[in-house]
Amino acid sequence: MMPKGTRNLSTLDYVSIVASLYKDRRALLVGLAATIAGVMMAAQKTGAIELYGVAVAFIVATAMRYSNLLAFQNDPPAADDRAAAKIWERRQLVLGSVSASIYGIWCFISFVLIDDPFAELVALSVTIAAMISIVTRSFGIDRIVLTQSLAISIPLALGLILTGDGYNMALAALLVPMIVSFRFLASDVRALLLSRIHERTMAAQLASRLDTALETMQHGLCMLDETGVIAMVNDRAQQTFAGIAEGAWVGRAFSDLLEEAIAKRALPRPTVDRLNRMIGQQTGGKIVMKLSGDYHCEVTISSRGDRTVLLFENVTPRIRAQERINFMARYDGLTGLPNRTYFTEQVEADLASRERMGRGEPVFLAIIDLDDFKNVNDTLGHLAGDRVLTETAARIQTAMHRQSHLARLGGDEFVIYRAQNTVGATIESETDAILAALRRPFEVNGERIDLHASIGFVSSPEPKIVLDELIIRADLALYRAKTLGKGQRRAFVAEMDSEFRYRQRLKTDLALAIETGQLTLVYQPLVDLGTRQVAGCEALARWTHPELGPISPETFIALAEETGLVASITRWVLQTACAECANWPEPISIAVNVSARDLRGEALGNHVHHALGASGLAPARLEIEITETALIEDRVGAAARLDALAAQGIGIVLDDFGTGYSSLSYLHEMAFTKLKVDRSFVSGITTNERELKLLANVARLGQDLDLVLVAEGVETKEQLDAIARHTEIDQVQGFLFGQPLPASEIRILIASLVQSSPQPSSGAAFHPALLGK
Repeated sequence: MMPKGTRNLSTLDYVSIVASLYKDRRALLVGLAATIAGVMMAAQKTGAIELYGVAVAFIVATAMRYSNLLAFQNDPPAADDRAAAKIWERRQLVLGSVSASIYGIWCFISFVLIDDPFAELVALSVTIAAMISIVTRSFGIDRIVLTQSLAISIPLALGLILTGDGYNMALAALLVPMIVSFRFLASDVRALLLSRIHERTMAAQLASRLDTALETMQHGLCMLDETGVIAMVNDRAQQTFAGIAEGAWVGRAFSDLLEEAIAKRALPRPTVDRLNRMIGQQTGGKIVMKLSGDYHCEVTISSRGDRTVLLFENVTPRIRAQERINFMARYDGLTGLPNRTYFTEQVEADLASRERMGRGEPVFLAIIDLDDFKNVNDTLGHLAGDRVLTETAARIQTAMHRQSHLARLGGDEFVIYRAQNTVGATIESETDAILAALRRPFEVNGERIDLHASIGFVSSPEPKIVLDELIIRADLALYRAKTLGKGQRRAFVAEMDSEFRYRQRLKTDLALAIETGQLTLVYQPLVDLGTRQVAGCEALARWTHPELGPISPETFIALAEETGLVASITRWVLQTACAECANWPEPISIAVNVSARDLRGEALGNHVHHALGASGLAPARLEIEITETALIEDRVGAAARLDALAAQGIGIVLDDFGTGYSSLSYLHEMAFTKLKVDRSFVSGITTNERELKLLANVARLGQDLDLVLVAEGVETKEQLDAIARHTEIDQVQGFLFGQPLPASEIRILIASLVQSSPQPSSGAAFHPALLGK
């Protein structure tokens, strides 16, 4: 294969090859001086004037080439300056070709014009030597070798041919393979040069990279020879043992450094022995060393042949993070108590041990729950709530039995477990002490917080009792404590389990009842006190269980809220009630109760929109009833959703006023159109003048706020007359006008009241009916 040009060479290689053209000025001067001497001897012997001219030409060419060499050495091209190198290559090509052509002309003159064997021999031998010199000096650039060889060979070959001698002509023909061989020779030398350049460059780069890698790597590195002596080490490795093994490391036995660490109590002997054993056996592996302080270092041992490499990695952050993760996985971040997961592990292990060892002493488990803790977060913020929880944990720990184990289940729930000294007296004493400790007022940021706690507990001697069963029983006891008034303790009894299973069955059956349409609606009329006509009806859901019979609304509505099914009930009630109300005479309205869960989401507005759209009922004939307790959880969000409904013309009713917080701010901030006074204000008005005055004042307040006032629980004519004569109540509702009726019967009642249209008795206060509101 013919040699390739310089275009494919990298800049570094090309500049290096051009620089090789200008090497060794002395060799150039000696060679040209010998050439000039040979020409002069031939000229002296033959007396040919032409040879003196050739000598002068060589002298001039030598001066030009030497001057060019000096110029290159004074201003060589940079290693990455290919353009400058190209200029120097061209100058060498031109000057070298001129000098080469002089050699060819010398031979031509000697063979053609001068008939002297000595002159011919001198010219030919010196010229061949010059061609060899061209290969050795200009091997890096193939076109220079070729150009200069042709500059010599063409005149030489022409001179040999013109002699007319057949041997000389054959000799001229041999110049072609000689030139070709010279080119291949130059290519081989060039390849050798480039290889050496590459090897030297790569070696320098590798050495530089190795130094950089060793000094910039995040881990320490130490290489040991076959005797355990340190052959190479970086700064990071020495920093690992800073203050322990000082001085230079290279040339020292690594085991000596470890002994220094033992002497300074930075490493324990077992760790060092294990590390030395791994190095000696060349088994490889990893070991974590804890050096003085809290510094953890992981050593990775690798062996190949008779060399061992130790890699030191600072794993202190990782160890700390792992410890933190382990703590977070087992302990509550706020109180520092065991969390549910870790508590479960501990108790289950103790219960299993108890079963294996056949211990018969009862186990005790109690769940402690702060009553109405959510109000603390809502009123004072979650930071205050967190401080209350932290202090609660501390108070329980000071009051509980010394053998009890306390954990935080989550939220404001704590759990206590004990498997020793669980006789009834110690349990009662412990739970009473905890309740007393939590009754003391909390003080957070200058605010006094009065809280109580409820406790449900279980004591079981069953040998194979499991934790889940204990928690279920304690939770049932806690539920009973809260339903009985909170702030007290209750022990689990068997009947609680029956109630629990009953409730669980009702939850399952209620979902099926909603899905299969087992629920029904009844309607209780609201009668205008002035006209004694039906102004509206309240839609009430009813459920008759196919096996258990009628289920109290208080029971199944509470279960629906607990399980999240109340939204489905609300949607169904809205659709059914609006469709029924559309059949009644205008402007009789329909009222639908919604729960706190309904007010927390965005679905209520969509349910109302679809119910009105499907039934064609005017928005003004629909009322949404809520209780004060439904507003506590998300007052701002509830207000926004109620305002959106009121903006459509839908009435907003505050139900059971007087039984909750009775906050007047609700009446001021929210878009209420009607106020329903609870039945407790009505029951004693015929026998207790104070209660009648209270009802009258509440009614007057509602009138001043431009609200429609409804008195609930009117059951006798005497109550109705008292309300009509002494209060400004607009509407009444109660059993006096009948029980809540199904749709078919409520239509008959509405029609009968419309037809009879009785007038109020004389002297009774008359107020505009809802029609005029």
